[in-house]
Amino acid sequence: MTSRSRALRCDTLAPDLQGLALTEIDVPPPGPKQILLRVRAAALNFPDVLMTEGKYQYKPPMPFIPGTEGAGEVIACGAEVSTCKPGDHLAFHRRSGAIAEQVLLDEADVAPMPRGFSYAQAAGWHVGAITAYTGLVIRGQLQPGETALIHGASGGMGIPAVQLAAHLGAQVIATGTSDEKLEVVKAAGAHHVLNLRHGFREQVKALTSGHGADVIYDPVGGDVFDESVRCINWGGRLVIIGFAGGRIPTVPVNMPLIKGFSVVGCRAGEEVRRNPVRGAQTLRTLKQLADDGLFKPHVGATYSLDQSIDALRSLIERRHAGKVVVLL
Repeated sequence: MTSRSRALRCDTLAPDLQGLALTEIDVPPPGPKQILLRVRAAALNFPDVLMTEGKYQYKPPMPFIPGTEGAGEVIACGAEVSTCKPGDHLAFHRRSGAIAEQVLLDEADVAPMPRGFSYAQAAGWHVGAITAYTGLVIRGQLQPGETALIHGASGGMGIPAVQLAAHLGAQVIATGTSDEKLEVVKAAGAHHVLNLRHGFREQVKALTSGHGADVIYDPVGGDVFDESVRCINWGGRLVIIGFAGGRIPTVPVNMPLIKGFSVVGCRAGEEVRRNPVRGAQTLRTLKQLADDGLFKPHVGATYSLDQSIDALRSLIERRHAGKVVVLL
């Protein structure tokens, strides 16, 4: 039986979230291998904003419901679903559709909530964790004893990278633009925190005896990328996560030649899709780490569904440390 659900829907691509509106949608019953979930929390990520403007790599068919990760309670299961039952609490990750009271999911999209996580934390751990793992471990090859420089460290992508780098035995230097938010980053495991308003090149060199960082995790781009090139160690890996700073930077190719470093792209979702066997192992590893207490998100703010547009705007304005979550 089809049910009705409130949702935030993008009907037109437009700047400043102008194409979004709260509406009611029809939700069909689950097919044989599908699950109908009552969403309790949807965690937001910067690509959710970019998709509403048509600026992200993945462009969902219009109209679409933003939101790539969430958590909730199973309402109903298809006849062939074997991994869960009504009443179970699950987390999910998909390309869109999370900011809705009910969501229809494939069985492969869901997993048990990590042990000890609230709905809000369970909604917000996956994207940051898989991005951090892909960036630092798979693409960055971070080793114990090396130095990891984590930019955008107080955001949803930065805090899990700090947590993972510290767990891996690296010296963690984290940057941000707010002393208050950097206190949250320090609590997440950073050994040193640097406010970007004062620059970071010379400070990173001083903290590394002049060598520079071995792995640089950069979701910011722009001027941050430019300065990173000047404080990276010989043989270092500069991992590109995104361009939250706005400007997509370039690097003169003589710089990697002279300093022997690599510029490496990181698309975590694409890594899983193109390498399904390794991707499945990565997901198992991450779930175990989360069950053991790693990757528990710092939920910086929660909003209601009625406030969901403002919640997305808070990402644009960088109001909060950690994850922004819509509670439904």
